[in-house]
Amino acid sequence: MDEPGSVTWPPVPIGTERLVLRESEARDRAAFVELFSSPEVGTHIGGARPRDELERAMPEVPGRRLGLFVVELDGTMVGMTTLDRREAGSPRRVRPEGGEAELGYLFLPKAWGHGYAAEACAAALDWFTGAFPGEPVVLCTRTANERALRLAAKLGFAEVERFEEYGAEQWFGVRFPVVPSN
Repeated sequence: MDEPGSVTWPPVPIGTERLVLRESEARDRAAFVELFSSPEVGTHIGGARPRDELERAMPEVPGRRLGLFVVELDGTMVGMTTLDRREAGSPRRVRPEGGEAELGYLFLPKAWGHGYAAEACAAALDWFTGAFPGEPVVLCTRTANERALRLAAKLGFAEVERFEEYGAEQWFGVRFPVVPSN
């Protein structure tokens, strides 16, 4: 997201049935290190990073930026969701001018299979729709990531195209916001 003047950030923490989406804090640092050094998570993001490298490089308060929500369960970070503006010149876009927001998410393996990603992403998308009414959101994932494809469908993303990148087939989809009828 590159429009800090157009929205209040950080927003008030967003509560869902089981989770809280909030800005990152210093207490989340260990979970960020665990997340990015996890071999299971790394399978979906081009590989895990060495833990010692992350320990040295990770800022005291990691991930503090517009569009990044820490996902908290019972007071502990279990993942994160992001909504980042894609570059206007990106080859994959749904608007002629590009610049769409892209949904991303990462969760610790212990949080997989409980529906937390769906719950957190839905809440982040609701926030985005309120902050940027009428704007589409895109999502890109490897077609081999069946869980991610199921989640994309559940969240209302529709396939735009498939393409080859990073040595694997990728899926690119879009979610257009629901416009209330008068």
